[in-house]
Amino acid sequence: MTGRLKAPFLVLLLLCTSVLAGCLSDSESAEEADTTTDDQKQLPVWEIGDNWLYTFITPQFGEDSARLVVAETDDGEGNYVLGISSEREAQRHAVINHNPFLGRMTIDGLSVYENGEPQQVFAFPWSIDQKWSFTLFGQEWTANTDSITNGNVRVSAESDEGHELDYTFSGSKSFLERFVWRDSDGVIQLRMDLNIARSNYEGDVFFYRARDLIDRMYEENDQEIYDTFLDSGHPSEGDWNTLVWYLDVEIASNGPASGSLTMKDHAGASPLTRAWGSGATEKGAIGTIPSNSGEYSLTVTVRGPSSYIHLRVAGALVFQWTL
Repeated sequence: MTGRLKAPFLVLLLLCTSVLAGCLSDSESAEEADTTTDDQKQLPVWEIGDNWLYTFITPQFGEDSARLVVAETDDGEGNYVLGISSEREAQRHAVINHNPFLGRMTIDGLSVYENGEPQQVFAFPWSIDQKWSFTLFGQEWTANTDSITNGNVRVSAESDEGHELDYTFSGSKSFLERFVWRDSDGVIQLRMDLNIARSNYEGDVFFYRARDLIDRMYEENDQEIYDTFLDSGHPSEGDWNTLVWYLDVEIASNGPASGSLTMKDHAGASPLTRAWGSGATEKGAIGTIPSNSGEYSLTVTVRGPSSYIHLRVAGALVFQWTL
């Protein structure tokens, strides 16, 4: 009996040993497969013309693609300046402020600027389980380095308002591989996906340095609505080069529904006039009008249940480079 059991027992023992060896081997292989180098954990150095083609997705504008480009370096101020290959995307950023990686970024840490102050979105040199804080999108965030694999650093962050960030920095491509911002309802407010990274960009690059002048939601009302906003120029740089407007409109399709908007400057000119009939929509419309320092008046009508007109206007200083 003992002799008959011995052979199967030895077979089982050999199988278990092989399985355990295989598990150890797989674990060791996984560790050996991580190709992250020390250089990929360090702060990258950018050159003028370095560029990254991204697909951007926002609720306001849907999907679009454009290149973020290093347009300028200011060693005196210690900043890079990033522009974008699409002027329309630069205008969208002016009124929605959805892309924190446009404009100035510090040379010593790739920190982005929020209300004139640099914010440490990246924590160089990278290491696992780093924790730090920064301000972005008007919120306070606490971030953590979750993993570093094959040169890609995965970071998650949560804000004091319950929003979430999930982004990956590519050490081999020297910038973001992916960036996702979700609000407290889980709705994606911004997604950036890298398509390709290159150097020596040739062409025009744009950046609109902007400040909000008005952001209003007008809802159903039986009376005309009167409103105003003031164009007093940039606090330190003088008059705006242009004003950028954004409209999100939906007019009810049932009953006598309609909407209208008329903007006038202090000289009586009407740079923006719109009218909508029953069932009309205008989602993510954007345009520019001349800046004419002084007070602007608005006359708005909104008829029909659930009808609304959302207007934003920003003053902008326009920067353009040809590389």
